[in-house]
Amino acid sequence: MFPFPVADPIPLPAPVWLFKVLNIVTLGLHFVALQMLLGGLLGVIGLNFLARLQSNTLSDMRHQAAAALAKRLPIVMTYVINFGVPPLLFTQVLYGQALYTSSVLIGFWWMAVIALLTVCYWLLYKVADRTAAHQSAWTLALVAYGIAALIGRIYSANMTLMLRPEDWTQMYANSALGVYIPTNDPTTNPRWLFMLISGFAVSGLWMIWISATTSSFSQDLRAFFNRLGGQIAVVAIAAQLGLAMWVFAVQPDVVKTGLTTDTLYQIYGYAWLALTAGLLGIAAYSAFQKAQANLVVGWGAAAGVLLTMLAMVAYRDGIRDITLFSKGFDVWNRQIVTNWSVVGLFLALFVVGLGVVGWLISVAVRAKDNAPQVEDMTRETVSKTAIEGVNQ
Repeated sequence: MFPFPVADPIPLPAPVWLFKVLNIVTLGLHFVALQMLLGGLLGVIGLNFLARLQSNTLSDMRHQAAAALAKRLPIVMTYVINFGVPPLLFTQVLYGQALYTSSVLIGFWWMAVIALLTVCYWLLYKVADRTAAHQSAWTLALVAYGIAALIGRIYSANMTLMLRPEDWTQMYANSALGVYIPTNDPTTNPRWLFMLISGFAVSGLWMIWISATTSSFSQDLRAFFNRLGGQIAVVAIAAQLGLAMWVFAVQPDVVKTGLTTDTLYQIYGYAWLALTAGLLGIAAYSAFQKAQANLVVGWGAAAGVLLTMLAMVAYRDGIRDITLFSKGFDVWNRQIVTNWSVVGLFLALFVVGLGVVGWLISVAVRAKDNAPQVEDMTRETVSKTAIEGVNQ
């Protein structure tokens, strides 16, 4: 067994299972927004680059699609950040001895996330402005994607390093400055690549949802989003399934055994496979359509993405618990003193908070949908004013 830092003597204020449920829900929401961002950037890169190669109807459609995606990305980033904070806090509560240690060991990179995130956020606005003007933006989008992918690599390194206490002493002996990212963990790159490819799959399904719900777009643009989103998602989901098998294959034998013998983890795994198959069916259906997606398909894709993400996060939680337990850390062995009145108040505020977030998303979607109409009305008003001035 490996020595872990002594746990905080203050007992947990709520049961472990409650913290786990909250962690899974909030992390699932964070991953949905994160993968919309990563996949959306890839979509903007491809569409903006291809649109500049020639000038025709298809090129104009690509310009419009790139602009539509790009102007949504800054808003998506706000949810990536805000949904990312709660699961990190819940993880620190449950696994603080491991997570704090690994964070210190890569401290330079862990602190650099703030600066990298700020630059990436700024680039999203620049990309949105340039695509709106049908200007070249794919290079800026590529830089933003590279920064976002680097942040993901740092997080993957930290979340896998916390599972490897056998490496901590040697890493600190090599450097106490936290400037090294561990490269000897066979599970880090598969997990990181799985998340990147998942972003491409989610972006395709997001396009299907946009096609179904954005009434302000032209019929041609909505059909373009539906077909392209389906094609992207089909390819990405197929690759995602292959990467999922790779992630499982590189796990230690004790983790594989735990995942395949525990009924709960089996349910999570089979649920993820079934939901992923359903999303693949939706994507394949949309890939061959020549019209916009209907609301059933669009909202089915959205619900499927959320449920699939929750199943994946729950399975991922199992990998962490089994790995740490094999090395002497039992997350369930904690002193707990529950104040249910405080817990009840927290849960009530949590539900209200989720409701407010949902309302804000609906407001943002309506504002985006109405923007072209407002712009057209403004242009008509300006034109009429100019004509009246000439007539006078």
